[in-house]
Amino acid sequence: MHLSPDDVIFWQHGFFKLNATIVWTWVLMAVLVIGSWLVTRRLSSDIHIPRWQNILEIIVLGTLDQIEQVGLPHPKKHIAFIGTMFLFIALSALCTIFPIYEPPTGSLSTTAALALSVFIAVPLLGIEEQGLKGFLKTYIEPTPIMLPFNIVGEFSRTLAMAIRLFGNMMSGAMILSILLVITPFIFPIVMSLLGLLSGMVQAYIFSIITTVYLTAAMKGEG
Repeated sequence: MHLSPDDVIFWQHGFFKLNATIVWTWVLMAVLVIGSWLVTRRLSSDIHIPRWQNILEIIVLGTLDQIEQVGLPHPKKHIAFIGTMFLFIALSALCTIFPIYEPPTGSLSTTAALALSVFIAVPLLGIEEQGLKGFLKTYIEPTPIMLPFNIVGEFSRTLAMAIRLFGNMMSGAMILSILLVITPFIFPIVMSLLGLLSGMVQAYIFSIITTVYLTAAMKGEG
């Protein structure tokens, strides 16, 4: 286990590098795309549906209900974006059970990219819901003096999302690697399970924070 998957270089030519962050990110994306296709290719609309489809529908409906409870209207419209965030972070944590795997969320570049996706999605959704004038107006509420503070707040919360996720994922992976060296076999197994649980919690927290920011943008809350 390395401090960051960025340190693991598979190929390099001059300025261009192919490191573990890039490789495992694309592997996870391929798994998600292929897995989604395999799961959804035989969906049935009959009264009697397979058990696996029933479980899938329960998960999707539960996710929609969770998004709606946070306050984001039209959850079906946003579940693809929020759900993809959750699945990528969760799968990144779950795959740590494989010895050669390096979680891409252990790289600040990956968590920054996820946070930037939210940073871009928030104004786009706000403009779609309120119009350009209405969305920009939120930056000068309740008084124009708040304009610089609101702008700084947008960047600072994006930075906070990236660093929070990076710190939590990297620290968990590093603690596990240290315990694998200095403790017997049984203790690392327990810590691995706790690490997987922690990864799922981080995926949930990141998704909920994303939902909160999107909700604020739609309702014009600064």
